Amino acid sequence: MADAAPDDGAEVDPALFDRLAADPLAELLGIELQQVQPGYARAGMTVGPRLLNALGTAHGGATMALLDVVHAAVSNSHGTVAVAQDVHTEFLTAGRPGERLVAEGTELHRGRRTAVYRIDARGEDGRLVATALARVFRTDQPWGPPA
Repeated sequence: MADAAPDDGAEVDPALFDRLAADPLAELLGIELQQVQPGYARAGMTVGPRLLNALGTAHGGATMALLDVVHAAVSNSHGTVAVAQDVHTEFLTAGRPGERLVAEGTELHRGRRTAVYRIDARGEDGRLVATALARVFRTDQPWGPPA
């Protein structure tokens, strides 16, 4: 993966984790947020029959959605709202039918107004399926109760 989870073991506030995990599209695609720490996030998705493309491999949109869910979690892991500005994705190999893909995101840089993240999705055998370099705009708005 891009990097291992931070060694400090500090998980985000459970209320923030629950908000980040309650993504309706992620639920629709079967993406499960597994871990969020400040500057790190991990999620997994099984490539089911409804997530295949015409060639019978993982649809790029589904793989990108997995990367984006991790991007949202890692970029909001500090407790203030961050919104995506750019995501550059490289699809390196296809996810296989029935395979579990796991994506991990790590913070590469966090400034006052922008931050950059790397998100890698790997197959069960450890091969790199896709990688993304993503940038967000950081707001001053704290994550509060749902609107």
